[in-house]
Amino acid sequence: MKLNNLEKSPETKARKRVGRGPGSGMGKTATRGENGQKSRSGASISAWFEGGQTPLYRRVPKRGFNNKRFATVYATINLTDLNRFNDGDTVTPEVLFETGIVKKQLAGIKVLANGTLEKKVNVKAHRFSSKAVTKIEEKGGTAEVI
Repeated sequence: MKLNNLEKSPETKARKRVGRGPGSGMGKTATRGENGQKSRSGASISAWFEGGQTPLYRRVPKRGFNNKRFATVYATINLTDLNRFNDGDTVTPEVLFETGIVKKQLAGIKVLANGTLEKKVNVKAHRFSSKAVTKIEEKGGTAEVI
């Protein structure tokens, strides 16, 4: 077999040539129909466009109340973050802010029980999870709510 013996494979089908005179059968309107927005060149309509009718998101009544704007958000720290302090240290929000563990204090600081605590530490924070309190007290430390 040589390159000059190769023939075009019979499976390929000629592409539809639209708008090419009377012989193609797809002249004049080029299979787009007569009039309308989609018959024009460059027409693209967004999926949510309803033809000028008032869209659904404006027809549906806006109801209800969302408390997200007024929710109290706490800066959270884990027990593993407290391992960098020495035994017997008192950890306050100010100390956490100075060491860079907490970037923003937000509405306060909440201590979560993720990880293990390896040192005896006295912690003063605004909130504690119940497991965090038990883990701190097991190591001999105290958990004080400010």
